[in-house]
Amino acid sequence: MTQRAFPILFITATRIGDAVLSSGLIKFLADQIPGARFTIVAGPLAAPLFAHVPGLDRVIVMEKGKGKGHWFKLWNQVRHKKWSLIVDLRGSGTALFLRRDKRAIWKKSLGEPVHKVIDAARVLKLEGDPPSPHLYITPEVQALADQMLATKPGEVAGPLLAMGPASNWVGKIWPIERFAQTSQQLLGPDGPLAGGRLLILGGPEDGRMVEELRMASARGRCIDLTGKVDLLTAYACLKRADLFIGNDSGLMHIAAAAGTPTIGLFGPSDERRYAPWGPFTRAVRGPRTLDQFLAVDPDLSQAIRHMSDLPVATVVKAAKALLLDVKAAREAPAVVEAEPDAAVEPEVAPEPEVFEPEIILPAPRPAAEAEVEPEREPQPEPSGAVLEDTAPSTAHPRESGDPS
Repeated sequence: MTQRAFPILFITATRIGDAVLSSGLIKFLADQIPGARFTIVAGPLAAPLFAHVPGLDRVIVMEKGKGKGHWFKLWNQVRHKKWSLIVDLRGSGTALFLRRDKRAIWKKSLGEPVHKVIDAARVLKLEGDPPSPHLYITPEVQALADQMLATKPGEVAGPLLAMGPASNWVGKIWPIERFAQTSQQLLGPDGPLAGGRLLILGGPEDGRMVEELRMASARGRCIDLTGKVDLLTAYACLKRADLFIGNDSGLMHIAAAAGTPTIGLFGPSDERRYAPWGPFTRAVRGPRTLDQFLAVDPDLSQAIRHMSDLPVATVVKAAKALLLDVKAAREAPAVVEAEPDAAVEPEVAPEPEVFEPEIILPAPRPAAEAEVEPEREPQPEPSGAVLEDTAPSTAHPRESGDPS
């Protein structure tokens, strides 16, 4: 019997980091809903992350337009279909003007900041154990990455230390010479990754910045892929790394999603919301808190190298401790067997719960703005009116927050 299609419109972030942190919801829906078919909306930088999602019908690249014109353009692209579910992580009003059975819309949470993974999971009312970030790749992508990391005949591969020394703002960039010093201590004769290689990753615009790090590496022991691979190939490469160290950036979140032990370097950004997610990840900062950074740069917009007070010793210490934790976890016995004479009743496994998203009602509004009946097809205002965000992000553009 042919499985009935369950079309899902999934509106995710503009920025790479936010898109990665919400990617676990896609895997959750794909695993839980038979026949799930995805149309994913993302910004130009993040869109390539979703090229291999199972059940993918389309990736819509949404570029920010003048005013809110990009929302009207999106509505015009997706209004002809009735959706089984609309997930809107941007908090826009788009779902209110589309035919759908169910919807889940992000709303700004009050109280103490929570991690973006938890924040995204709450859109689907998932509490307790939120879906971890997950990116899909094909065997061909992994094979290409493995080819790029392959050693020459006769060479010993050794451990692989990956570094991402770039970020989207100078204020979040740790000095490049400190990356070089850190790599030398970790890969040196007395380091925990002794005899290993250095993998450098970054965008096309980061080539000159990483030159000092590349030159400080041992001859023949550096793989510089800066600007040479796309995001999913970088993800596949990071799956082979023993450790990643990088600034708070999209690449840091890609490394954590790959399952790589990850050290994220923080200063003028909030690790409570943007720390790398996973059991073997650490957020490391210098002596100053985020509030102290805000005191000297309230808008987080000045061209100040805020990360200069984070010492190499602090990062090296954190890296060594994380590697020890990883080693201990791998060496620990996986299963503790019961005593031979213990009488234990067999446990019946519960039936897996099939996810059925609840309808999230919008806040009360005047009768003049009543929701359009599903059977009718809404028409745009003659004046070219656009859909307004109902809950715009308050994160500063310099951070990983997703502006409208």
